[in-house]
Amino acid sequence: MFAIAKQKLMPVVIINDVSQAEPLREALKQGGIFTAEVTLRTPNALRIIKIMSEDPDFCVGAGTVLSPGDVDKAQSAGAQFAVSPGLSIAVADECDRAAMPHFPGVATPTEIQRARDLGFNELKFFPAEALGGAQYLKAVVAPFHDMKFIPTGGINLSNVDSYLAVPQVLAVGGSWIVSEKLLAAGDFSAVTSLSREALAQMNSHSS
Repeated sequence: MFAIAKQKLMPVVIINDVSQAEPLREALKQGGIFTAEVTLRTPNALRIIKIMSEDPDFCVGAGTVLSPGDVDKAQSAGAQFAVSPGLSIAVADECDRAAMPHFPGVATPTEIQRARDLGFNELKFFPAEALGGAQYLKAVVAPFHDMKFIPTGGINLSNVDSYLAVPQVLAVGGSWIVSEKLLAAGDFSAVTSLSREALAQMNSHSS
């Protein structure tokens, strides 16, 4: 997904208030972020994906995609890609049938190799910090020079640079930019500020 690779940052969003969908999208855009993963962990996630996807300049994906049915519902709502916490053949097959980009989750060399055998070259790496952080990621992905990874889970501004230093990292996913606390407070200006701060740090890292 070119939008993810270009900005190297994918906010992971757990949101249920439908009225926040549009202001959240605009807050991210004002901060320079044009893609987000909305997890299917809340009752209104699909409605929120639908609203956020109405802007052609914004690329919204569905996270926590656990079944073929989730794939169909997410795509119908306007999601442009799917992210799963693990590797499911049924989900992978449905995404392939629907021509929907899919990032299955992996945590070990065996899982990475299995995903590679299935034709995947871009994977979610989860839960990154709990597994051992960037040091573990670097060691595990070293043999897979032809693959790219999106680490998520426990990543924030204090450790993001260590993940970006791993050559195989396509982008990083994180919830700190759109935390549940900020959403509860409706603090969209903070979302914009955190977006700008993160992108500035990442641009500094790449320069």
